[in-house]
Amino acid sequence: MEDDKKYLKGTTTVGIVCKDGIVLGADMRATAGNLIVNKETEKVVRITDNIIVTMAGTVSDAQLLCKYLSAELNLMKIRNNHEPTVKEAANLMSSFVYGNIRKMSMIPGVAHFLMAGKDNSGYYLYDIFADGSLTEENKFVTSGSGSVFALGVLESTYKENMSVSDGVDLVFKSINAALQRDTYSGNGINIFTVTKEGVKKELSKSVNTSVN
Repeated sequence: MEDDKKYLKGTTTVGIVCKDGIVLGADMRATAGNLIVNKETEKVVRITDNIIVTMAGTVSDAQLLCKYLSAELNLMKIRNNHEPTVKEAANLMSSFVYGNIRKMSMIPGVAHFLMAGKDNSGYYLYDIFADGSLTEENKFVTSGSGSVFALGVLESTYKENMSVSDGVDLVFKSINAALQRDTYSGNGINIFTVTKEGVKKELSKSVNTSVN
């Protein structure tokens, strides 16, 4: 992940809205074509104490946009003397993505983010698609090459007003389903929560998907 020449081409990320917070999770595999280049990739990034994102796409673009967002939110806090809202952060990131995908480059600047956060008005989950479009999600969302497998689990199992604890279990199950089927997702699962205490890493677990 530290090498900007690597591509995070395949990914499975999941976000769930719970009654007492938001749960975000992602797998740990980074790939370049059919080559696995990193088995312990952090695809969930802490932006502030109350905002996190998952990332999929080209590693260098995704990393840089996260750095831009963190810096801009810090500047907004200094200028306005208060924490930026989650909606402000999501709109800012979507504008970064919109400009990034349309610039001339030898390497396509594809970056897809899920954003979770809290502010004084509540908890929020946003899907920031690779074309710069922005959608607020009220239940669940998944992205990446393994999303179709995760979506099957989410559609059949998700319940409104579920607890964060149950949300962590569901995120694990949905990503694990993708790990068993998607070649480009694998090696492990990281899960974070956003609750009244802020951002917290709930789980980091290696997953064996080898055929016995």
